[in-house]
Amino acid sequence: VEKGGRDNGTSPLGFLLVGMGNVPTAQTALFLLSLIIYLVTVVGNILIVVLVVAEQHLHTPMYFFPGNLSSLETFYSSAILPRLLASFLTGDRTISAHGCVAQFYFFAALETTECYLLAAMSYDRYLAVCQPLLYASLMTWKVCLQLVAGSWLLGLLVSTVLTSLLPQLQFCGPRTINHFFCDFTPLLELACSDTSMATLVAFVFGFLDVVFPFLFTLASYVCIIAAILRIPSNVGRQKAFSTCSAHLTIVTAFYGSLFVVYVLPRTAPLRQLSKVFSFYTVLTPLANPLIYSLRNREVREALRK
Repeated sequence: VEKGGRDNGTSPLGFLLVGMGNVPTAQTALFLLSLIIYLVTVVGNILIVVLVVAEQHLHTPMYFFPGNLSSLETFYSSAILPRLLASFLTGDRTISAHGCVAQFYFFAALETTECYLLAAMSYDRYLAVCQPLLYASLMTWKVCLQLVAGSWLLGLLVSTVLTSLLPQLQFCGPRTINHFFCDFTPLLELACSDTSMATLVAFVFGFLDVVFPFLFTLASYVCIIAAILRIPSNVGRQKAFSTCSAHLTIVTAFYGSLFVVYVLPRTAPLRQLSKVFSFYTVLTPLANPLIYSLRNREVREALRK
């Protein structure tokens, strides 16, 4: 395809991911930092999965959900960081069109799955705090498996629909993505064909896979906080809140970053801020094992064994 010509997302032409290439003097430092983050993320999350599977006393819904979240975070970081590490190491920031579509597919599937999985975990914490006497009968293993399987299936469904829209877009002119991975909005900004249908579909699915789980999670925590405030003793309130604090920390970091990245206007200064906050894709998987392992006595004991 000649320069300035039109081609769609299945063209052999690739894209240039700007990433952090605008700070060439810091490439070595960024590579080392990203490598450390990736190794700690993968090792930490895999360790939690192994502990939850191997330790009999961790076979409860309270640890089943974090175990699934850890496996998701391992795939999540692996969809983005290896490509970023390779670009730091070689200086080659190009990515093929098929590679870009594949990276977005896995990123979107895992991000959507995390939204629903965090909502399922908030429901689990709601039952534990607000319905403690009924918790064992309501949060059965069958319900746990259905919630987790539903989260994964919805993630794959949403990602499949959004990814199917990319080959229909026409790209012309510079194919430079001002980002460090292939995301939907930066790709839409490069398209020179009509993107109204893709934008509408993305808006609808954005509501279903981000806003709806967020509102559900928010409603769960409104009920949880109201129930905690009704507990008469300070010790009881602290114990009840401690069962939710790790999950609440992850939810706050995850949705706070999502808001900055996808809701704020795409003006030039805010676009740079959006790229910085997109590091939630790297830092949230890193924070997950640190929060769920270091702050949990039973997990620390299982680790010592």
